[in-house]
Amino acid sequence: MKTKTLLLSGLISGLCGLTSTSLQAATYITADAMLDVASGKLIEQPALLVDGDRIVQVGTRNSLAMPQGAEHLDLAGKTLLPGLMDMHVHLSSDAEDNFLEALNYSVPRQTVKAVKNAERTLMAGFTTVRDLGDAGYSVIAVRDGINAGEIVGPRIWSAANALSITGGHCDDNFSAPEMHSVSGGVADGPWAVRAKVRENIKYGANTIKICATGGVFSKGTKVGIQQYSEDELRAAAEEAHQRGMIIAAHAHGTGGIKAAIRAGIDSIEHCSFMDDEAVKLALKHGTFLSCDIYNTEYTLAFGAANGVPEENINKEKQVSQAQRDSFRLAAKAGVKMVFGSDAAIYPHGDNGKQFSTMVTFGMSPLQAIQAATINSASLLQQKDLGQLKAGFLADMIAVDGNPLEQISLLEKVSFVMKDGKVFKG
Repeated sequence: MKTKTLLLSGLISGLCGLTSTSLQAATYITADAMLDVASGKLIEQPALLVDGDRIVQVGTRNSLAMPQGAEHLDLAGKTLLPGLMDMHVHLSSDAEDNFLEALNYSVPRQTVKAVKNAERTLMAGFTTVRDLGDAGYSVIAVRDGINAGEIVGPRIWSAANALSITGGHCDDNFSAPEMHSVSGGVADGPWAVRAKVRENIKYGANTIKICATGGVFSKGTKVGIQQYSEDELRAAAEEAHQRGMIIAAHAHGTGGIKAAIRAGIDSIEHCSFMDDEAVKLALKHGTFLSCDIYNTEYTLAFGAANGVPEENINKEKQVSQAQRDSFRLAAKAGVKMVFGSDAAIYPHGDNGKQFSTMVTFGMSPLQAIQAATINSASLLQQKDLGQLKAGFLADMIAVDGNPLEQISLLEKVSFVMKDGKVFKG
């Protein structure tokens, strides 16, 4: 009996110690308002309790008292939102660099770029991103460094080498033939495509990208022309899904968009030449669309000065208005849409400037915010991201004012928390 009493006493003492530690680690956060992104309701005088990397309670100042020992973080005058999510970035390159010179950057140089741009992206309020193509697994190295706490940046899904046909949009077509330069993601035929997906996963990719059509910033490709066959696209989708991963397809042209949707691709990137049939297919299959409709102005204003060849600037002119018309068509139809900026085509850290463009071309402010929160979380199949709710990861930002009334406030994020840690403000 004495032994049992001692054991029980020790257990109670240990539990009390754990409770004390938990309370000391907790952070009690208050603000003027909080946006419930699912309902669109603006909650006044919110209060949230964060313990470790999780939100454990959500209420108001009146309904949720600050626990003894918790740290009080008072964001007076600010509105809280979930951390923003950008589903199409390229962290290892910069729009400001000379275009042709940057094509010859070493993998270590690109990795340094990605470290810099990861921090810049997080400071802009984007706590989660999907990087859709790099060289030499540079972004995977940065992702792993962030996860290890060695460097600062957002939560990253990295596709590594984007899959391409020989001579396609994601191949290296700028080098002379005698250089025999082939991009790391080149694969022709369904089984080669499957093998390349497997290779990317082997070296750490946690998402997949395939280039279904020509593109703006490649040499010798026609931007609207389909490149991969539907069988090849289906092979890539099946292989990715079999390994528990989502897959994105770069697709400007109408035929390529439709083939990618029918093949089971999870998200279509760019979506420049949509028609009614493509929209209906996206609705039928539940496909997400990711449309980078902000960066046109940057390319047309600064592309030539940054060394972008005339061929590529002319292709940007071909897609710019068409892409925005397609965006409006899809938004009006109610297709599932996520926030994808293609940052690297314009400067990293300016990601939030796309929100205003999304509103200009057919979305409500709430819909634009949902694209960068709950919709992106749904695409990534993450049930604990994209909202400020108990049990969710403690990713949140704050702005000075109401973004439902002034969407451009999201260009000036003043507070950033990721995994319960404050990185800005």
